[in-house]
Amino acid sequence: MAQDVAMYTGSTTGTSRNNDICSDYTPITWKVDRKCHLISASSFDKLCYDMKQQLDDMADDLYAHGSRLLVNSTMVADNQQDRRNLRKASHDHAH
Repeated sequence: MAQDVAMYTGSTTGTSRNNDICSDYTPITWKVDRKCHLISASSFDKLCYDMKQQLDDMADDLYAHGSRLLVNSTMVADNQQDRRNLRKASHDHAH
Protein backbone atom coordinates (compact mmCIF):
# COMPACT_ATOMS: atom_id res chain seq x y z
CA MET A 1 0.00 0.00 0.00
CA ALA A 2 1.29 3.44 -0.89
CA GLN A 3 2.68 5.46 2.02
CA ASP A 4 3.69 8.77 0.39
CA VAL A 5 0.80 9.85 -1.82
CA ALA A 6 0.19 13.14 -3.63
CA MET A 7 -3.47 14.08 -4.06
CA TYR A 8 -4.64 16.31 -6.90
CA THR A 9 -7.82 18.04 -7.95
CA GLY A 10 -8.47 18.35 -11.66
CA SER A 11 -7.44 16.52 -14.78
CA THR A 12 -4.14 16.80 -16.63
CA THR A 13 -4.70 14.71 -19.73
CA GLY A 14 -6.42 15.47 -22.95
CA THR A 15 -6.06 18.48 -25.18
CA SER A 16 -9.78 19.19 -25.60
CA ARG A 17 -10.07 21.09 -22.29
CA ASN A 18 -8.50 24.46 -21.52
CA ASN A 19 -9.11 27.79 -19.76
CA ASP A 20 -12.42 28.14 -21.61
CA ILE A 21 -13.78 24.58 -21.69
CA CYS A 22 -13.92 22.49 -18.50
CA SER A 23 -14.41 18.76 -18.23
CA ASP A 24 -17.93 17.35 -18.11
CA TYR A 25 -16.73 14.91 -15.45
CA THR A 26 -16.09 17.36 -12.60
CA PRO A 27 -15.02 17.20 -9.92
CA ILE A 28 -12.02 15.11 -10.91
CA THR A 29 -9.56 13.98 -8.24
CA TRP A 30 -6.64 11.59 -8.46
CA LYS A 31 -3.76 10.31 -6.39
CA VAL A 32 -0.17 9.44 -7.25
CA ASP A 33 2.26 7.29 -5.29
CA ARG A 34 5.48 9.32 -5.07
CA LYS A 35 7.61 6.16 -4.88
CA CYS A 36 8.85 4.84 -8.21
CA HIS A 37 7.75 1.25 -8.87
CA LEU A 38 9.37 -0.85 -11.55
CA ILE A 39 7.05 -2.72 -13.87
CA SER A 40 8.12 -5.32 -16.41
CA ALA A 41 7.21 -5.04 -20.07
CA SER A 42 5.29 -8.32 -19.81
CA SER A 43 3.21 -6.95 -16.90
CA PHE A 44 2.36 -3.89 -18.97
CA ASP A 45 1.45 -6.12 -21.92
CA LYS A 46 -0.83 -8.09 -19.59
CA LEU A 47 -2.48 -4.86 -18.42
CA CYS A 48 -3.21 -3.91 -22.04
CA TYR A 49 -4.51 -7.40 -22.75
CA ASP A 50 -6.82 -7.26 -19.72
CA MET A 51 -8.08 -3.83 -20.79
CA LYS A 52 -8.94 -5.21 -24.22
CA GLN A 53 -10.96 -8.02 -22.59
CA GLN A 54 -13.25 -5.64 -20.67
CA LEU A 55 -16.88 -5.47 -21.75
CA ASP A 56 -16.59 -1.69 -21.61
CA ASP A 57 -14.54 -0.66 -24.67
CA MET A 58 -11.19 0.62 -23.36
CA ALA A 59 -9.54 0.93 -26.78
CA ASP A 60 -9.24 4.72 -26.35
CA ASP A 61 -7.10 4.16 -23.24
CA LEU A 62 -4.51 1.97 -24.96
CA TYR A 63 -2.42 4.78 -26.43
CA ALA A 64 -0.55 7.75 -25.01
CA HIS A 65 -2.68 10.86 -24.52
CA GLY A 66 -1.52 14.44 -24.80
CA SER A 67 -1.25 16.71 -21.81
CA ARG A 68 -2.93 20.07 -21.71
CA LEU A 69 -1.44 23.45 -21.09
CA LEU A 70 -1.51 24.62 -17.49
CA VAL A 71 -4.69 26.48 -16.68
CA ASN A 72 -4.72 30.08 -15.56
CA SER A 73 -3.92 30.26 -11.82
CA THR A 74 -7.26 31.99 -11.18
CA MET A 75 -8.97 28.73 -12.23
CA VAL A 76 -6.92 26.45 -9.96
CA ALA A 77 -8.65 24.70 -7.06
CA ASP A 78 -8.31 26.43 -3.70
CA ASN A 79 -7.26 23.26 -1.85
CA GLN A 80 -3.57 23.34 -2.82
CA GLN A 81 -0.98 22.36 -0.20
CA ASP A 82 2.78 22.73 -0.41
CA ARG A 83 4.41 19.54 0.89
CA ARG A 84 7.51 21.49 1.98
CA ASN A 85 5.39 23.78 4.13
CA LEU A 86 3.56 20.80 5.66
CA ARG A 87 6.90 19.24 6.68
CA LYS A 88 8.13 22.52 8.14
CA ALA A 89 4.88 23.00 10.10
CA SER A 90 5.01 19.47 11.56
CA HIS A 91 8.68 19.98 12.48
CA ASP A 92 7.96 23.33 14.13
CA HIS A 93 5.26 21.75 16.29
CA ALA A 94 7.09 18.55 17.21
CA HIS A 95 8.62 19.50 20.55
